[in-house]
Amino acid sequence: MSKRALITGVTGQDGSYLAEHLISTGYQVWGLCRGQANPRKDRVSHLIPELKFVDGDLMDQSSLISAVDAVQPDEVYNLGAISFVPMSWQQPELVTEVNGTGVLRVLEAIRRVSGLNKPSQEGTAGQIRFYQASSSEMFGKVAEAPQTENTLFHPRSPYGVVKTYGHYITRNYRESYGMYGVSGILFNHESPRRGAEFVTRKISLAVAQIKLGLQDRLCLGNLDAVRDWGFAGDYVRAMHLMLQQEEPGDYVIGTGQMHSVRDAARIAFECVGLNWEDYVEIDPGLVRPAEVETLCADASHAREQLGWEPKVDFEELIRMMVESDLEQAKVTRDYGAVLTGARW
Repeated sequence: MSKRALITGVTGQDGSYLAEHLISTGYQVWGLCRGQANPRKDRVSHLIPELKFVDGDLMDQSSLISAVDAVQPDEVYNLGAISFVPMSWQQPELVTEVNGTGVLRVLEAIRRVSGLNKPSQEGTAGQIRFYQASSSEMFGKVAEAPQTENTLFHPRSPYGVVKTYGHYITRNYRESYGMYGVSGILFNHESPRRGAEFVTRKISLAVAQIKLGLQDRLCLGNLDAVRDWGFAGDYVRAMHLMLQQEEPGDYVIGTGQMHSVRDAARIAFECVGLNWEDYVEIDPGLVRPAEVETLCADASHAREQLGWEPKVDFEELIRMMVESDLEQAKVTRDYGAVLTGARW
């Protein structure tokens, strides 16, 4: 009998790739959806009817209990979040409600539907398994480099603080109730489906527009900010592998390779035969109030325990994003239409 999975944030970048991956391996997949008018449903329209939807809201406990009870999932992947870090300074209370208390509500929904009140002597066999999307932003002002599962957290944004809460409350439910709950501490992961507000996608979109003569300049903030960037399609494989282990545990997921925003801009412009220095301007208003300078993953634990390795390197990732946005920009320019579906 095929496994059943429930994904929050299914219309986001990670959710769409994860849904594709699970369906390809034979899962029955449901996506939590807040109402029927979700503007991002077209991102996963190519997966319908294999992908089904169930109503629910991370800010509404009763709706989450009803969703878990209706789907009766074997696995729950909590990917729903406000994931744009700068917004956490602008709306910290909302980000806390969704990214922090929302995690607690999903855990509580699972606990109540499962009837868990204390650790079972039978262990986690037959339980609903829970994946929490933790973040490298929890490391913030890093205590060591590269970062492992044991590196101390020192978040430098409201987003990072709230993600740290979600990480610890998942561990607490694992220890308090014997729940099979894991956290994936994922470093930055991008794709052609990344939101336009994120710096890598902002760069690839601008490069496409500039190449076609539709835009003149690209404004960026801190060009020296360094990240460990990987491909989202690779990282969802790690999420799935985490829930297939006999014992629950937390894992750092990343490439172990660092690149700067300057590197991303240079490679992106090179993809279309342009020199980035001719088009990039620095806007001090885009620099974070408290910057995270050096994030780099040590994913050796995931390699050893999960057998996971990233397949797409940084240059290939940037090229993929530029090619996708260039193709979309040409279609929009020539026909006034927007491409749908999911080539990447």
